[in-house]
Amino acid sequence: MTLRTKSVLIAMLFAAATAAEAQEPAAGARPGGGRQGGAARPAPPQPAPLFFKETWKPAAAAAPTTQAIVANPDLQVAVYSKTPNEPSVNDEGGVAHVWTGLCAPSCAVTLKHKASMADLTGKARMKWYAKTSGFHEIRPVVKLADGTWLVGNFADASLFDYHEVDFYFADVRWMRLDIDSLTTKGGLLDKVDLSKVDEIGFVDLTPGSGHGLGGYSDMGWMEVYAKPVAR
Repeated sequence: MTLRTKSVLIAMLFAAATAAEAQEPAAGARPGGGRQGGAARPAPPQPAPLFFKETWKPAAAAAPTTQAIVANPDLQVAVYSKTPNEPSVNDEGGVAHVWTGLCAPSCAVTLKHKASMADLTGKARMKWYAKTSGFHEIRPVVKLADGTWLVGNFADASLFDYHEVDFYFADVRWMRLDIDSLTTKGGLLDKVDLSKVDEIGFVDLTPGSGHGLGGYSDMGWMEVYAKPVAR
């Protein structure tokens, strides 16, 4: 074999070895991607289904916020306030809504599904149609299965007219709420468990100023998107 033939043969063998090495999967790798022994990437959270919607029953005149004004038969309403039977519900402006103008010093309104609690983790969200007056703000409020009350740092205010607001519970920071006095307790919590929520609603922490444009909140319809949890 000539020297030239040997050189060509060596070059061919080297090229073949290099190609085989390039095609061989890296240590620990699986064909088609991924690594052996590694945890599979978790599936992204799926959009939550509609858990409930409440539109209120309009009346000819302002009516107390009692079970009689709840349009959804699956829901039970609760009012937390120092003033009995307030806030009130009316359809002024063509929108059935809860009005907080007579709340003293403040008030919260919640809805409770009769058959299920709500799992507000993942992509659970809330949507409402509301407006405010003065410096009033509307915040989400929840009651956990163990009786703990929480109020969110998310605040909505719309002085011009009713508008739709849509937010994820996962984006909200929470603070404990004394439901008897409707005052916040402590600072923002680092972590909360929203996997079993008994009541969901809103709170206006500012005292109402009565009729007129002084200060109040108007809460129209409310929607909650969440996975149901059997009671």
